[in-house]
Amino acid sequence: MTSDADDALSWDGDDDGTVQKPVAKPVEKPVQKPVLPHGWNAVGKDSESVGRPEDDIAVAEPAELRPLSTPMLLIVGIIGGVYLLYTVGWIVGGLKLQGSALFLIPGVMYQVALWAAVLAPALWFAAVWLLTRRSAGWIRALGLLAGAVLLVPWPFVMTGVVGS
Repeated sequence: MTSDADDALSWDGDDDGTVQKPVAKPVEKPVQKPVLPHGWNAVGKDSESVGRPEDDIAVAEPAELRPLSTPMLLIVGIIGGVYLLYTVGWIVGGLKLQGSALFLIPGVMYQVALWAAVLAPALWFAAVWLLTRRSAGWIRALGLLAGAVLLVPWPFVMTGVVGS
């Protein structure tokens, strides 16, 4: 039994021999030379005919192309939100202490210190994000968690929650 596509459109006995069916030409695939993965070397007979990945396309670094995993995305989002709350806490706590702090230090020094403290969570987040691009995920998480511990807005914690 033949498997032509035209068999479904014909009846038994229709093939009278006068109609010639087209003969399909075999499809020739282009010959591709084998390509070794990055870091491998071909040795032996015909080793010079083996292609390298660098020959065809530029090899991108694997860490650049790899997206964040779901747990890492959650960690970054949660700690980013904590840093945003820290920024608000530094603003509120710093403005609450302004009256008593001006008794001890000049106003310009206090304003510089206040705005440095307000910007510190955003700067820490940006520094960890940029400096750990090619590092393992746990290193980025550790850097973000260290910032969450070090940048607690103590003026807000002491006067906004406990004190007042």
